[in-house]
Amino acid sequence: MIDYRALQALAAVIEARGFERAAQRLNVSQSAVSQRIRQLEFKLGQPVLLRTTPPKPTELGQKLANHLQQVQQLEQGLLLPDEETGSLRVRLAVNADSLDTWLPAALAQAEQAERMDFELLVEDQDVGLRRMKNGEVMACICAEAHPVNGGLAEPMGILRYRALASPGFVERHQCGQPLGQPQPPLGELPSLIFNQDDQLQHRFLRTVAPHTPHPQTPEPQRYHICPSAGGFIRMAAAGLGYGMMPQIQVQDLLDSGALVDVVPGYHLDVPLYWHYWQTESPAMRGLREAVVKAAADVLVTS
Repeated sequence: MIDYRALQALAAVIEARGFERAAQRLNVSQSAVSQRIRQLEFKLGQPVLLRTTPPKPTELGQKLANHLQQVQQLEQGLLLPDEETGSLRVRLAVNADSLDTWLPAALAQAEQAERMDFELLVEDQDVGLRRMKNGEVMACICAEAHPVNGGLAEPMGILRYRALASPGFVERHQCGQPLGQPQPPLGELPSLIFNQDDQLQHRFLRTVAPHTPHPQTPEPQRYHICPSAGGFIRMAAAGLGYGMMPQIQVQDLLDSGALVDVVPGYHLDVPLYWHYWQTESPAMRGLREAVVKAAADVLVTS
């Protein structure tokens, strides 16, 4: 039999990225957390954690964390109606642009949203699925179409991005040539990226690189790192650089002319998928259906 208290300790260490914070989360001593994990490793005959900083699960540790997530989903599904009085802690990995635009209203439309305590882990849409692989979350919104082992993925729609800057920036750097026309060396101009995982700018430059006057590396040479959606847009509007922005987030600025296309006619479509475990509880199924339905009303569908 698996000791589920030990699995809870393992998952807490992975999620909290340390033994001390895991102990605080479980309301036990740090030595108790360590002891539970040591006993689990002794019983299994191999390590489940690498004692690095922060601790990392071994392959077996990841499988056990995934198993715990699925068991917790099943337990939710077994609750009787008169037992469903407490709140549900729902851990989701989501991309920042969805969180800053359409997702909050979509979460609120779930039938049991008032019972749910959401814990949102913000990751770039290209890397968020690693949270599912590590067994840290119950669902994930990301751009990866292929599910993890034991999971499924449902398409939700497309988040459309455009390369935008202030009119002054475009005029100053002689941008604004339509897609397919000769472009200035855009990779050498100041740009904006959300964080080190953000690859949208690189994908943009790979598309327009063939139209630059001389060969160049399709990577931004100068860039500002701004991990704030609002700050990102304000920096672009202030003329500090150009960047990739969701069209639904900046439509008002496009309509007013505060932001304009660096390369008119260019857009980048990023498909989004809802990843979930096959052992999905009724509450999580209701959440998924509500979010997918809401996404269809705001995301590009083709």
